[in-house]
Amino acid sequence: MLGHNPPLDSVQRELVEVTHARLPEVAGMQSAEEQGPLLAFLVRLTGARHIVEVGTFTGFSALSMAQALPADGKLIACDVSEEWTAYGREAWAKAGVADRIDLRIAPALDTLRAMPAEPHIDLAYLDADKGNYIAYWEELVPRMSPGGLIVADNVFFHGSVVDPGATGSGAAIKAFNEHVSADDRMEAVMLTVADGLTLARRR
Repeated sequence: MLGHNPPLDSVQRELVEVTHARLPEVAGMQSAEEQGPLLAFLVRLTGARHIVEVGTFTGFSALSMAQALPADGKLIACDVSEEWTAYGREAWAKAGVADRIDLRIAPALDTLRAMPAEPHIDLAYLDADKGNYIAYWEELVPRMSPGGLIVADNVFFHGSVVDPGATGSGAAIKAFNEHVSADDRMEAVMLTVADGLTLARRR
């Protein structure tokens, strides 16, 4: 897959390597390498101009999406860590897209609830604390433009979603998957990309 996908550019590659070198214990939180080109592709495919990312970590996914935005596009990145997102800020500046990314350091639910209630988001990427996925979903869906796309990461959660005895984040993702399937406001498909990826389109 990596051999036939668009390669990472030098800034993206450096950010991936720096994340693994400096934050080895939590580097697994970074979106998989193949998801960068996929997210960029989805931004261009949908013509998205207003993106919301819930969970930014060191900024690889935000970088990939911001680079695919038109010059007047905007990405609101929600995270609670100044330390981790500092790596992202540096990479975004190097790539010349810092002006397209509005990083908001606060609990994501607070950030989402402060946004306009009417539909205005073209694409949302959900990759934060799994226990709040349903809550994030419920804040995002009413704010999605018609045809807007929610991309939810880790919907397999390392396979634990098929474990009848799943607990913690595994149980939370299992409940989230059921919640998405039952939501008539959205049309959703699940993909076997990385740790599982759901694409959901606002009807």
